[in-house]
Amino acid sequence: MGSPNGGQLGPYRLLSQLGAGGFGEVHLALDTEGRTVAVKVLHPHVAADSLALTRLAREVETMRRVRGPHVAEVLDASLNGRYPYIVTRYVQGRPLSSVLVSQGPIRGEDLLRLARGLAEALESIHRAGVVHRDLKPANVIVADHEPFVIDFGIACAQDAASVTASGAVIGTPGYLSPEVLEGAEAGPEADVFAWAATLAFAASGRQPYGSGPPAAVAYRVVHHEPDLSGVPDWLAPLLRECLQEDPGRRPVAAELAARLDSIAPSIADAAPSGPAPLLAAPVPHGRGHGGDHDRDRDRDHDRDRDRDRDRDRDRDRDRGRGRDREGDAVPTGMTGISGEATREWKPRRVHNRLRSVEEARARHRERLRRRWVIGSGVFAGLVAAAASQYLPELSLLILVLYGLGVLIDAAFGLLAKSRSRVLVDLAGGAGVIALWAVLSSVFSTLTLLLAVGGVLFLLTIIALAS
Repeated sequence: MGSPNGGQLGPYRLLSQLGAGGFGEVHLALDTEGRTVAVKVLHPHVAADSLALTRLAREVETMRRVRGPHVAEVLDASLNGRYPYIVTRYVQGRPLSSVLVSQGPIRGEDLLRLARGLAEALESIHRAGVVHRDLKPANVIVADHEPFVIDFGIACAQDAASVTASGAVIGTPGYLSPEVLEGAEAGPEADVFAWAATLAFAASGRQPYGSGPPAAVAYRVVHHEPDLSGVPDWLAPLLRECLQEDPGRRPVAAELAARLDSIAPSIADAAPSGPAPLLAAPVPHGRGHGGDHDRDRDRDHDRDRDRDRDRDRDRDRDRGRGRDREGDAVPTGMTGISGEATREWKPRRVHNRLRSVEEARARHRERLRRRWVIGSGVFAGLVAAAASQYLPELSLLILVLYGLGVLIDAAFGLLAKSRSRVLVDLAGGAGVIALWAVLSSVFSTLTLLLAVGGVLFLLTIIALAS
């Protein structure tokens, strides 16, 4: 088997590298019949990981079941040999994110066509028992005037969770659903959420949960309502329903196309506005329907599209040489706009409020334990000092009992590998002896008994507050 740097890889002739990500490289290639395909080759460190190969094998089997007019389906796969790879249909076009940056938001019937196409893609994906997990504008290709969903590199079957060994969630903040950000398993409802977030961006040109650091975006997804200003009135209610925090209240993908068909007549009479149509139906070539004028217009359009594609390819090739290695490359060789990199997402880093309840309780118990070690030490030192003149045996017994108590607690701290707990216990034991020695030599018994009463009152307040 040949090298992915050029030449032959299995039955495929590699032409050029389209992009690279954390999972592998994507190459433009020709199959045995001369058709262009996209070949995703695993990085050597991934190919050497048996767990990664097992995961990839499971995902390839689920990806093979996905068939639909708006998805780039998996055509072939080989997980043996030096360079394991999977092959998908090559979609020649531009990422939706790039289209929006260069031409602005999508309006009217073009937006409806985009929404319906993506809804049909999700329906095909979910019907096969697959969850895409990373639907976003960078993973939607506009080609031949239609949207196509690509990059099933992190898709997984509904009956087999697919997370990294570290327990992180894979995806893009801003398009990951709230339940996924909080550590739940991604289901079809998460794709519906991403569908709505993608369309909100396409309709308004703005991220529905804003931009900025990924942690801040993820926090807004979990705790804030989406900003749908700029989204047309006929689409905003459906998107808001799909962006609900409760996944059980979101419509399923099979309902989306029907809902869109029901609102299509309401925008049929709307006058076109804004930039030129991005997803307009193709104009027939040849004479008739405009003749040479139409042919010249199509030629200009193709020339502009090729120029934009070459420019984006050069930009993304530079980005792929070391500056953007977090997400898998898309089969077109174009990555998303800045801030849309696919990454491993650890829910506990979103915000302190998302930390587990058990962790918060453990910190609270540790604070109470320190207060009791200090408070009981002061109480024991006072009582031992008050009894030292008339009941020296009782004084010694109190000090010994307290010392045994802190030594036992320190032993538990060693087993729990808690250095702070051991240090507090040892400091408490030494402090009680020092307190006993100073108080018994300076203050009278009556004064010490009054102090004991005051400390006992404070300990009672602490107990009630706990």
